[in-house]
Amino acid sequence: MFGGLNLHAQKKDTLKQDQVKDSLKQDFVARIHAFAKVSSKKSAEEFDADKAAIGQIKTFDEIKRTMQKAKIYLKRNLDTAGPKQELKEIERDFVIAGDGVFTNTGSAQTFRNLTTTSKILAELLNIANARKVVLDTRQQDLNNFRYQLDSLLSVPALFKFPKDSTTLMKYLQKIRVVAYETTPVDSALKQASNNIQTLLNQVNMTVFKLQSSLDEIESYQKDMAKHTYKREFDNIWAPPAYYRPFGEILEFSKTKGLLTLSFYAENNTGKLIMLVLLIVTSFVYLRSLKNIYIENKLLKPDFDGQLVLRYPALSAILIVVSLFQFFFISPPFILNVIFWVASCISLTIIFNKYVNKYWMRVWLIMVVLFIIAAIVNLVLQASRIERWFMLMISILGFVAGLITLIKGRREELREKWIIWSITFMVLLEFAAILANVFGRHNLAKTLFISGFLNVVIAIVFLWTVRLINEGLFLAFNVYSGQDRKLFYLNFERVGKKAPMLFYVLLVIGWMVLFGRNFPAFNYLSTPLQNFFSQDRTLGGYTFSIYNLVLFLAIMLISVIVSKIVSFFASDRHLVSGKDDQQERQGIGSWLLLVRISILCIGLFLAIAAAGIPVDRITIVLGALGVGIGFGLQTLVNNLVSGLIIAFEKPVNVGDIVEIGGQGGKMKSIGFRSSVVSNWDGADVVMPNGDLLNSHLINWSLGGNRKRMSIMIGIAYDSDLEKCRQILIGILDSDQRINKNPGPVVQFEQFSNSAIDLRIYFWTKHIADIAATRSDLIMAIVDAFKTNGIVMPFPQQDIYLHTPEKTDPEN
Repeated sequence: MFGGLNLHAQKKDTLKQDQVKDSLKQDFVARIHAFAKVSSKKSAEEFDADKAAIGQIKTFDEIKRTMQKAKIYLKRNLDTAGPKQELKEIERDFVIAGDGVFTNTGSAQTFRNLTTTSKILAELLNIANARKVVLDTRQQDLNNFRYQLDSLLSVPALFKFPKDSTTLMKYLQKIRVVAYETTPVDSALKQASNNIQTLLNQVNMTVFKLQSSLDEIESYQKDMAKHTYKREFDNIWAPPAYYRPFGEILEFSKTKGLLTLSFYAENNTGKLIMLVLLIVTSFVYLRSLKNIYIENKLLKPDFDGQLVLRYPALSAILIVVSLFQFFFISPPFILNVIFWVASCISLTIIFNKYVNKYWMRVWLIMVVLFIIAAIVNLVLQASRIERWFMLMISILGFVAGLITLIKGRREELREKWIIWSITFMVLLEFAAILANVFGRHNLAKTLFISGFLNVVIAIVFLWTVRLINEGLFLAFNVYSGQDRKLFYLNFERVGKKAPMLFYVLLVIGWMVLFGRNFPAFNYLSTPLQNFFSQDRTLGGYTFSIYNLVLFLAIMLISVIVSKIVSFFASDRHLVSGKDDQQERQGIGSWLLLVRISILCIGLFLAIAAAGIPVDRITIVLGALGVGIGFGLQTLVNNLVSGLIIAFEKPVNVGDIVEIGGQGGKMKSIGFRSSVVSNWDGADVVMPNGDLLNSHLINWSLGGNRKRMSIMIGIAYDSDLEKCRQILIGILDSDQRINKNPGPVVQFEQFSNSAIDLRIYFWTKHIADIAATRSDLIMAIVDAFKTNGIVMPFPQQDIYLHTPEKTDPEN
């Protein structure tokens, strides 16, 4: 029965039953979904609206900040009157510079006029280019402001308007206010940009005009250098083809010369200041040297071999100007004339009553002719008056030179090389006469000034070398010890005859100054300048020989300056009294720090001037660190110890010290080592590390005082109180003994033959110890003898017992 039921249960149900759907449930879900979509859309819209509002606020704030910056920039950096005035001045100077070259040209160009005009135009071009860079920067800044405002006003968030009418009206009102504030700023920026662009166009035209003029002058100079012997004018007796009033020529020559000098002085102010400082330093050194010779009565009345000390200020001017003028690159001729005239005047005063009258007259004639020739060479345009005047002066120089060569008393001449320069002058002036007569004006003028310049510069340089040699030789005679190494020169080889190296440098300098007068000099020297200035690459580092030389020169100058400072701070000859000694000891205590500072400043200046990249310096420092870690510990220890001594000051220069049982005086404190002069006169060189690690006794820290004691023995029957009073009186009367704390007399013990007493006293200076002890012993012995006080000494009585002799027969 259950099996049938089971079979029936597996049969398919053929009856279909209808399922009733829940309509109420479906309507609720649909409404929920619809509500969710609406809410989501509304939330998204609200989020977008809030996001747009935030963006709008940020944009409005950024617009306000940009407008504020633009307003400030428009107030501060839009001075158009200054650039306009500068352009007017450039145009005015261009007209002045072009006189005689582009206007009022005359029959031919002159080398000196072309050179002067070229220097002026080059400076004007630099000024115009600098102004162009400034205007380009301002134009870029104005464009950036306009671009920022346009970008901010085009932000999409600004165009998402609120749907609420009230909020929309407020937002539109805000936009209206921003537009009202932005419009005038944008207009001002646009107008300022147009004004700057107008100025920039004018500057560009000025730069183009200046550059074209320089190119034209360069072509003139090249043609003049190639055709040195070309005739520019007719013979001197022929009528002139062009006439210009000579007064007008002098006026524009003066104006152009002063303009060139002002430009060059403005660009080389640092060098001019350095020149003055070197003159002052040399004067101080020579004056101190002269004072030493006066104090030691070594100065000769006729200054034979000591001429450099006759007038220290004039000697300093002559030496420094003669040497330092080569540091001025391509100077204007008028600046050279100022240097040369100053040297001539200084040497003339030094010569007075030292050189015999004949050669003094020859020198004065040469100086006068040279000054006249230099003034003539400052005239920039040729004229018939100038040609006749040049001819007359050339003839005078030629005749004066011939007379000097024929009748000159050469045996009285102190520098024989001067004869050769006079001979060369005669030849040059004769050639100048011929060139002038036959219309070779530029050649004649070059030979004319070169002849007299050759003699004057030769004499100035010869005596400069002589004075330098005298200064070094005189310094060697009075300075001894380590001071000889001041300038890294072997003073023992310096005598009355200057080293050959000095004369070689003299000839090179003479050739440079002589060659500057010829048009071809610039083109011959250009390859050498390119060799020094050309960039070279070594790995990833770019350098030039000029930068390397500059680096080494600055470092060498720093080392020399540090040694000069050390010399003047520790020079014993410059100390007059005790107060000066104490003051100089105080200076010496800071000397190491000063020298380190000078060297560090020099190193940084050298690195900056040479353009060495900082990353290369870090590599070098890293390499030094490795070297220090492996093998330079001792050296670095001594260097760091030197710095510690400089800062902590456990010992100063001039202190009386005792190290390892040896006493002496601290002579110097260096970077790596220090020098102690012991009482035997020897200089002990001690590394700074050992100086700090040793048990150092510095008597000077306690005021250079030292307590001493003397043991005395007196007889047992002596009046002890009387002995005390006598000793106290002797000690109080000695001025080398301190009164506070005062001397003390103490009775110590009963010895075998005397009562021992000891006197204690403080000497005012440790250097007086030995003399004070000796004088006290003598005074005590004399006082005890006078007062009948016996100072017993140990003695022993020896008794000899001799036995009596007996008769052997008994």
